[in-house]
Amino acid sequence: IRLYKPTGGEVYMKGKLASGKIPKEDIAYVNRNMQMIFQDPMACLNPRMKVIDIVAEGIDIHKLATSAEDRRQKVVDIIKLVGLDEQHIERYPHEFSGGQRQRIGIARAMAVEPDFIIADEPISALDVSIQAQVVNLMNELKASRDLTYLFIAHDLSMVKYISDRIAVMFKGRIVELTTSEQLFQKPLHPYTRSLLSAIPLPDPITERSRRRVAYDPAKEHDYANNPPQWTEIEPGHFILANESEAASWMSLYK
Repeated sequence: IRLYKPTGGEVYMKGKLASGKIPKEDIAYVNRNMQMIFQDPMACLNPRMKVIDIVAEGIDIHKLATSAEDRRQKVVDIIKLVGLDEQHIERYPHEFSGGQRQRIGIARAMAVEPDFIIADEPISALDVSIQAQVVNLMNELKASRDLTYLFIAHDLSMVKYISDRIAVMFKGRIVELTTSEQLFQKPLHPYTRSLLSAIPLPDPITERSRRRVAYDPAKEHDYANNPPQWTEIEPGHFILANESEAASWMSLYK
């Protein structure tokens, strides 16, 4: 994984150093340009701090405000951007609902104007109605701020809504990688097809009769003598498969 400075040169997160650590001179740059949205909107907020101090923490560390007034104004602007009001900045996390707390978490990540945000299951702890609001907010911020998300989730229908490219993982290993549209149109790996079959449909009659596809690696694959390799089935569509599997899946594109 690499990040590039606008002035030139690479910032390695993994690579050059044997220890795999970020070089000290690049830590501030990486911290500024890569932020995190956490899964639990309550556990990730300090209950002893007001919203203004939570959101401004990154601003303080990176010295992005020229005065106390400028600091407050930056927090107010970002809080309004995520759909909250100026009066909210003087409150504590426990005074907010789950959806509002997640908006505060998003505001904290956005406060330092990063280029890249890791969103780790950012909606799984929220009610379904609130999930849509948070995802719509993230989509709006992505478009208006030219952001890149690494959106981690188990709900493929939600992943499709927010992602341009999707990587499907099984036991910590990527088994399929392609565009969001292509994954839903032509899912190849049996685990991907199993996940897609588990997405509920808004039709009770169809849902009642629909059968889920179970995935059993021992039955689906024979990797004893022919181990899988990372294969490009079509430009931009990668899959973990051995030679025989790749050949059969390539025929689906013809």
